[in-house]
Amino acid sequence: MASELKKKFETYLIVNRMAPKTQQAYLCAVTQLAKYYSRSPDQLTQDQVQDYLAYLINQRKVSWSTCNVTFCALNCFYNKFLNRGETKITIPPRPRQRKLPEILSKTEVISIINNAKDLRHRAVLMMTYGSGLRVGEVVRLKSKDIESDRMLVRIEQSKGRKDRYSLLSHKALQTLRIYYQAYRPTTYLFVGKNRTEPMPIATAQKMYKYAKDKAGLNVSVNLTPSSQRRPAVA
Repeated sequence: MASELKKKFETYLIVNRMAPKTQQAYLCAVTQLAKYYSRSPDQLTQDQVQDYLAYLINQRKVSWSTCNVTFCALNCFYNKFLNRGETKITIPPRPRQRKLPEILSKTEVISIINNAKDLRHRAVLMMTYGSGLRVGEVVRLKSKDIESDRMLVRIEQSKGRKDRYSLLSHKALQTLRIYYQAYRPTTYLFVGKNRTEPMPIATAQKMYKYAKDKAGLNVSVNLTPSSQRRPAVA
């Protein structure tokens, strides 16, 4: 995709208050389409766009969720950004999920937390399970989000780009206070190598996997940005 067109599309996404990850995913999807045809995406026809989606499904064998992100990105690019209301593209409906997700019991949650590698790992897991947060919410927590006087955690720009509150357990607060004294976080509670940026989601997922494996739990539940909220640990 030409740099000028890409810049304009990026500006459009920003102005329309798309989440940073959505911006990145949409730009990547349109760029991949342009690479596939070796042409600027604004020169492609509706049939070419539809054929590309069919290629992703039938030959690349991408998951439905991946295909849906591409579909949404292309629909946004052509029908909203380029204002081509006549561009009609489709993908098959989402397959019905037959397998229910495994939910950890309170005993399993406690076992995972007790097998955390160190204080930092334990604090991350305590906040995830104790307040029922998504992993993407945990890594973006800031010191100011912990309202210990009201025993609440403020989550900014949660799912649906809405702010919300969750309960703060007494055990999680105790662990956080010890963690704070040891690590002295500034803006973000949990950081990676760059102390000015939030901890990468992949890092938090590795913390969970380490504790789960050490606890000897053979479950498929994992910490993901869209994972179900966990049972609170009192």
